[in-house]
Amino acid sequence: MHAEQKGFPGIGRILIYILLGLVALYYLMPLYVMLTTSVKTLAEIRSGNLLDLPMSPTGAAWAKAWSGACTGVRCEGLAPFFWNSVVMVVPAVLLSTLLGSLNGYVLAHWRFRYSEIVFTALMVGCFIPFQVVILPMARLLGMFGLSNTTSGLVIVHIIYGVAFTTLFFRNYYVSVPEELVKAARIDGAGFFMIYRRIIFPLSLPIFMVCFIWQFTQIWNDFLFGVVFGGSDAQPITVALNNLVNTSTGIKEYNVNMAAAIIAALPTLVIYLIAGKYFVRGLTAGAVKG
Repeated sequence: MHAEQKGFPGIGRILIYILLGLVALYYLMPLYVMLTTSVKTLAEIRSGNLLDLPMSPTGAAWAKAWSGACTGVRCEGLAPFFWNSVVMVVPAVLLSTLLGSLNGYVLAHWRFRYSEIVFTALMVGCFIPFQVVILPMARLLGMFGLSNTTSGLVIVHIIYGVAFTTLFFRNYYVSVPEELVKAARIDGAGFFMIYRRIIFPLSLPIFMVCFIWQFTQIWNDFLFGVVFGGSDAQPITVALNNLVNTSTGIKEYNVNMAAAIIAALPTLVIYLIAGKYFVRGLTAGAVKG
């Protein structure tokens, strides 16, 4: 009793920490295997155990995964496709988030006739599977001459992402007191003035949520990339699939692991840097008032 009062954790807390540590080790084990395998030689991979530390670490597999020179059907590394994903993700995330913010602002504080029906129709987009929109999107991109281009992929992800960002922003903005908006309107402030002076400064948490959500969804997308991306516009997920499934006769597991880490690294970094803002933003608009 006295030990706990002086700050020593009880047995129950110690057991919780041990359990959490074991769970963390369990989920980090695949990452450990990927990292160690990526710096091993093929001979060491074949002769050793997956859990063994590398005897002579080398970055050759990373260089090969990044800059290429693999034999077979696909002889390019991930570098050009990595930058394809960057060029696609940045405008798609920014535009879909901005549009979602404006939509959420309108639906929360500038209600109009049938606004609830419009909101419900937008929410239907959150539950439509990717496969359903492939044919309409293909025809739309063909009509505008954007098939097999990075710009076309940007438009696809903006259209598909607006429903989610609208939902996030609308639910967040509902928690902003309507009195602030009404007082500004009485003082003569217009739509964009209220947004810029009142709504936008309060929106950092939910902007972080949408940035992380959209970045993760778009960066990790494979279906839209393989369907709408041409040979010069394919994102890194498609290139990773091509690299791993290249028929070379010899499976280069170290190159495959290095390539998988390269493809996953941006989202991992985003969550490590801004993960706390994601949780904070999700809960910020949970209670009105």
